[in-house]
Amino acid sequence: MPELVTIGETMVVFDGEMPGPLSYVSKYERHTGGAETTVAVGVVRLGHSAGWVSRLGNDEFGKYVLKSFRGEGLDVSQVKIDSQNPTGIFFRQHQANGERRNFYYRKGSAASYLCPEDIEEDYIKKAKYLHITGITPALSQSCLKAVEKAMKIAKENGVKVSFDPNLRLKLWGKQEAKETILELIRLADIVLPGIEECLVLFDTDDIHALFKLILNMGPEVVVIKTGADGAVGIQGDEIVKVPGFKVKTIDPFGAGDAFAAGFLAGQLKKWDLKTSITLANALGAMAVTVNGNVEGLPTLEEAQMFISGQNEINR
Repeated sequence: MPELVTIGETMVVFDGEMPGPLSYVSKYERHTGGAETTVAVGVVRLGHSAGWVSRLGNDEFGKYVLKSFRGEGLDVSQVKIDSQNPTGIFFRQHQANGERRNFYYRKGSAASYLCPEDIEEDYIKKAKYLHITGITPALSQSCLKAVEKAMKIAKENGVKVSFDPNLRLKLWGKQEAKETILELIRLADIVLPGIEECLVLFDTDDIHALFKLILNMGPEVVVIKTGADGAVGIQGDEIVKVPGFKVKTIDPFGAGDAFAAGFLAGQLKKWDLKTSITLANALGAMAVTVNGNVEGLPTLEEAQMFISGQNEINR
């Protein structure tokens, strides 16, 4: 059984090869895109095992996604193939200033029909960590119920629950998102928000106020990502601020999920808070140096060399 279990949708991503409106783009690069699978792949590359729970359409895109992550070493035994609904896709438009704009085609996707019956209790209870993001519950009520079931199984069986709010206001309204995410935080042991998400969820970006607010909701560990500055974490009486790494950003896709992978791998290795955050910062930095979201995830050896400054990231 895998040490880490994740639950959520992975789509096929088409990246325009030239900047400008998609109506004028004729060539695309194909990637996979999913917060949960990015975390899972990152953990596997760092030497641990991970499994993914989801649904894919019985179509060519679903086959591509399934083969990709089986090839990455994920356990995909809990991925159901849906003959009625398609695999989700989205397109990325490159802006002249280097930013990307996403156009999603995921409404009614196979993954949006994920439901509590898709959650196998033994699969969750035998893991060490369950990682959930705020994206999955935004897809549908049945997805929310599935996530809640998994988190409750984990809590009842001593499995640590990691939660990344991963706020996506394109998927649901601000108030609904806020109410749901705050309830899910109460079921988590580890919370990994970004500072901008905290401002939406808690109406403040004061780190110490946020620590107090979140810890009072039940979690044991809180790590707040502060962008290029790195991250600040708290566990018990220990507060650590860990600076980020300076790299040339090629594509910011999946940086926060790479961070989560690094942190959870550190926790699986039983590293302390500061060392786990350092690894998380390294993965977040290395992930943005290439196009795509899993393509830049390093092995443990590569990450350690990067942290020690022994190699130059020029990918």
